[in-house]
Amino acid sequence: MARALAHWQAPRLSWRWWPVFRRNLLVWRKLAIPSLIGNIAEPLIWLVAFGYGMGALVGRVRLPGGEVPYILFLASGSVCMSAMNAATFEALYSAFSRMHVQKTWDGILNAPVSLDDIVLAEMLWAAYKAIFTVTAILLVMLGLGISHSPKLLVAWLVLLGAGVSFSCIALIFNALAKGYDFFTYYFTLFLTPMMFLSGVFFPREQLPALLRVFSEWLPLTSAVELVRPMFMDQWPAHPLRHLLVLAAYALVAFWAALAFTRRRFAN
Repeated sequence: MARALAHWQAPRLSWRWWPVFRRNLLVWRKLAIPSLIGNIAEPLIWLVAFGYGMGALVGRVRLPGGEVPYILFLASGSVCMSAMNAATFEALYSAFSRMHVQKTWDGILNAPVSLDDIVLAEMLWAAYKAIFTVTAILLVMLGLGISHSPKLLVAWLVLLGAGVSFSCIALIFNALAKGYDFFTYYFTLFLTPMMFLSGVFFPREQLPALLRVFSEWLPLTSAVELVRPMFMDQWPAHPLRHLLVLAAYALVAFWAALAFTRRRFAN
């Protein structure tokens, strides 16, 4: 019992996460261009296919802040989804490869670097990959003239926070996974339903009342509710509430991910 509780002790963090982060950056630099293309291709395909294709049928979407073209509605939601996906893939597949397959973490632990610092570095690295991807997508959206709101600079910071939150959540499943196939459960049972319940593709007002209440507490919903008004050059209606939701997910999930990772390496 005491050993199990020890895994849940407060994080012991230091600046030694930086060499681990820098190591990931130096390795990734060799594949930066293919990685960038792979990360932005899918969301841009969604944007073009649904934004222009379905947008021609839907026309405009009515929101509390006014009517907006469907492509703007979709763009503001899909950029949040891109932050979620980029952070998740990095904190799952890439982190699992370094932890379990390549045994990179074991090698790093031979240096004066703690496991807590490694987990922190992986979380920050996944968040960095997310904001790198999101930045490229936002530049494309600016080029397409979807939005030129100066509030997108603030939205960029929110998307960074969303990347942190989803990185922390994904690291829980990274610590629990026995193989790559385990991640299918996370995508199928958590991420995919959240994509359709968080107002990315259609207003949440279209959902049944019970699902609408449930969706209000999803991290992707909070990200969308914060970012979408900024695309419309407006401020979110309840920014503090949504920021607290994202922060709560990040803090609780990081602590849980750290505890499960400690338990894994203790066995």
